[in-house]
Amino acid sequence: MSTSPPPVGSLLDLSGRVALVTGAGGTIGGGIARRLHEAGASVVFHARDRGAVEALSGERAVAASGDVVRDAAALCSAAVESFGRLDILVNSAGIQPVAPLESIADDELAEMFRVNAVGVAALTREAAAPVRESGGGAIVNIASIEGLQPAFDHSHYAASKAAVIMHTRAAALELGRSGIRVNCVSPGLIEAPGIEESWPEGVARWHAAAPLERVGHPSDVADAVLFLVSPAARWVTGANLVVDGGVLAHNTW
Repeated sequence: MSTSPPPVGSLLDLSGRVALVTGAGGTIGGGIARRLHEAGASVVFHARDRGAVEALSGERAVAASGDVVRDAAALCSAAVESFGRLDILVNSAGIQPVAPLESIADDELAEMFRVNAVGVAALTREAAAPVRESGGGAIVNIASIEGLQPAFDHSHYAASKAAVIMHTRAAALELGRSGIRVNCVSPGLIEAPGIEESWPEGVARWHAAAPLERVGHPSDVADAVLFLVSPAARWVTGANLVVDGGVLAHNTW
């Protein structure tokens, strides 16, 4: 049964929607949360440390803190208690320690998966009911191109992000009948304060490898997320949108 598409002018309008963005105290998560707010959504800005997002509270915005696994249900409840509903979940919280494979301790490996993969699964599980009750909505998980192409000293991180990509597909399969779309975004190297000074050789390699000849900006990821949670992506679910300036387009031999 065909339906008329929304007018172009309203495709990215999130007015009346409520979004929970985890990791909003970070560079990528903060950019996403602010962009969704700019698009009209009421937003719960989450950070593990409330102080990282406290100043962002205001009109259509509240701060929340907590662990993405232990406090997953409470974070989803915070959105409903603050704004009466939950339509959008963006799982952006994550950690990225660097270590050679042979030196990674069991507890470090477990914590990587607990935060990056179990946190995504727990929040998706807890968000499903309130999003369903709101008439359906969208979940977007922030993965990484390392979930598709590993890098040295990132074995545990790459594996955790590969888990996020597959969980996204599985959740899309199970939640689609509830009107919940589930997608993920896999960013490449994203600009962060001090990165060019702390890792000049890495930034230089990225510039040389990227067909678009620059590192990404948080807004590049935020706009990809905005598309995926908006009516413009109304028939997109189970997808992994790579946002890397074309780096993965290179052959590897």
